[in-house]
Amino acid sequence: MSATSLAVLARTSDPHTALRRFLALDALVTGANGLAYLIASAPLGRLLGVRAGLLTALGAFLALYAAAVGLLASRARPAAPAVRAVIEANLAWAVLSLVALALWLSPTTAGAVWTVLQAVTVAAFAALQHIGLKHTQDSRV
Repeated sequence: MSATSLAVLARTSDPHTALRRFLALDALVTGANGLAYLIASAPLGRLLGVRAGLLTALGAFLALYAAAVGLLASRARPAAPAVRAVIEANLAWAVLSLVALALWLSPTTAGAVWTVLQAVTVAAFAALQHIGLKHTQDSRV
């Protein structure tokens, strides 16, 4: 997603709307990733060099997580503690992905690239959500 696309998502006079859009984008991308892991765990496992069972488990987790983030995004004013939990979970996912790559996983080149790209993407979601949350709190002052 380009910087221009992100600017369009953030363009609103209501900071809660921008935050909700960033949460919804996270839910959409995470949900698609989870469904792909659930539906195509065997071929993706071969491509990425990761066990299909691990992808299935991750897919189930990601689908549930995406549903929870989507529910939060559907609120007119997402609760700050819940948004902070999403931000922290996203940061933890990004860090743990890189740790797993360094210490545990032995993926193919495609799998290593995918792991780094999704870690960067998830960290970017956390950053956008943090900025969005900060703007909602600044607007109350």
